[in-house]
Amino acid sequence: MNSIKERLINGLIKENPTFVLMLGMCPTLAVTTSAINGLGMGLTTMVVLALSNAFISLLRNIIPGKVRIPAFIVIIASFVTIVELLLEGFIPALYDSLGIYIPLIVVNCIILGRAEAYASKNSVISSLFDGIGMGLGFSFALTCIGAVRELIGAGTLFGYHVMPDSYIPCSIFIMAPGAFFVLAALTAIQNKVKIAGERKGKDMSKIQSGCNSDCMNCKDTGCAKRIYDEKGEEEKTNA
Repeated sequence: MNSIKERLINGLIKENPTFVLMLGMCPTLAVTTSAINGLGMGLTTMVVLALSNAFISLLRNIIPGKVRIPAFIVIIASFVTIVELLLEGFIPALYDSLGIYIPLIVVNCIILGRAEAYASKNSVISSLFDGIGMGLGFSFALTCIGAVRELIGAGTLFGYHVMPDSYIPCSIFIMAPGAFFVLAALTAIQNKVKIAGERKGKDMSKIQSGCNSDCMNCKDTGCAKRIYDEKGEEEKTNA
């Protein structure tokens, strides 16, 4: 139970894919023109992430190391195709809104990164909840960005008019530059919380914006960059 809880908290807070690791920026900036789009994209990614993590973990001792990346991509692409067809059949409005970004989930670095860094080395249950945790963190981030952009740019929230009639929408926020403005502001708030926590003597080392590239002093054993580097060195040595 502690492992499940830790995996969920890890994805939501400690290693949030958007605000902490800065991964999956393409859909983050492109589809978050509204809260419902952000939530839909996040939950779609979460389903693919959780299922692919569980399936990859199940086959981790069968897939040869030399073809693991192509095998992971085939597994991920299979689940993306299933989810895409389900969306097209049952939620066509969301399918039309997300458009090309649904099939692009296949190459989302969050999914492949978790497959390589975690699912290929841990149990099925733990990998499943790791995928759910990271997916929830991604959904939370996209929904927050989408909600802010929709509220300021259109005066609505989840399609409902919430601002007073006198409010004049700032339409730039539902355009491409608005995504950068909102993401930068939310990341700045996160950094302010981190700095305030450090001043109070709290350990805020797990809350950061992206990798600091200091692998020598990094304690994150699940870091994808470290795993790639270590495997690269191991393959060179074996060669």
